[in-house]
Amino acid sequence: MIYLKFLIAGAPDFQFQLKEIGEELKKHKIEYVLVNDTDYTSGISKKSLGEFIQPRKKFKSLIKKVKPDIVLVDRRTNFGIYAIKENIPLLVIVRGDIWRESKGVEKNLPLKKRIGQIHRRKFIWEKNFKDASLILPICKYLEKIVNQLYPDKKVEVMYSGIDPSRWHPKEGMKLKHPCIGLVQRASIWGKAQEMFVLQKVLEEMPDVIFYWAGDGQYREKILTVLNKYDNFKWLGNLEYPDKIRQFLTEIDVYALTTGMDMSPLSLLEAQLMKKPVIATNVGGVSEMMKDNETGFLVEKGDSVDLIKKLTLLTNDEQKREVMGNAGRKFVEDNFSWEIIIKKILSVLKKHNIVQIS
Repeated sequence: MIYLKFLIAGAPDFQFQLKEIGEELKKHKIEYVLVNDTDYTSGISKKSLGEFIQPRKKFKSLIKKVKPDIVLVDRRTNFGIYAIKENIPLLVIVRGDIWRESKGVEKNLPLKKRIGQIHRRKFIWEKNFKDASLILPICKYLEKIVNQLYPDKKVEVMYSGIDPSRWHPKEGMKLKHPCIGLVQRASIWGKAQEMFVLQKVLEEMPDVIFYWAGDGQYREKILTVLNKYDNFKWLGNLEYPDKIRQFLTEIDVYALTTGMDMSPLSLLEAQLMKKPVIATNVGGVSEMMKDNETGFLVEKGDSVDLIKKLTLLTNDEQKREVMGNAGRKFVEDNFSWEIIIKKILSVLKKHNIVQIS
């Protein structure tokens, strides 16, 4: 029997995914406690000593109450540093190329903040990574980057998993056909700006409607350009997961036009909903689908190839069905939480991070 207790901490946006990890761990007789990391950590901009001490006290009380054997975090905060100071094995999930993303953020910050907050943030990153028992990038693309930066650390890929049983047809949304569906945020410019490739596509495919479900700080930049086309429709944020299920049930083809992505969950969801997918070949995207089998990869900025692939799928219902069925099987066989958690437990045992019997 395996008897362990995980303390899982992360950002509010990923609580649902972290809970799925915990629920799968329970099937292996492993207990878990899930918390919002910001409830037990101080922000990097805090200046007074008291503002740092109080969260540490809360963290110590949490540890005393939970008595975890291992801590899993999905971002680099003081929560991980506190766990290290308590001599608890720390697993750190890496969701994106934070090193590249941070450079873009730094350029837009005033000099004072750049000197203060950025350096403090990097200190926290380094402490988490250098003292972690195991670093878990969410794709092989990220694994290469982490291995280059931290060649002496234990690094294993932990893909963002999914529960296939939650993704099934759900009626309730009516869209105009033929249609292409996009589910993506506009909160990181490096990702969002690739949506501008749709300008040529919208011009060349006037009879195909493109529906975008998503939002973010760069929404207006995107809409200012794409709303000029009658066949582009913005739906705003759709309730997750029910409205997203309805959306994916109704569309003909799923498209992910992104300038930078590692393990896009929406790509897995669309394939589970038996939709053929077309995605930009960046980061770890090629690991989340099978080119020419579950959909097509297109190169960044290549509107000509994107038009060609979208036209092929919108005109060929049988091709859509074949690719859609292949997509569901591909995700079930490779990205279910059952498969991913079994692998992670074997990794913990291999590296002797915790005792697993």
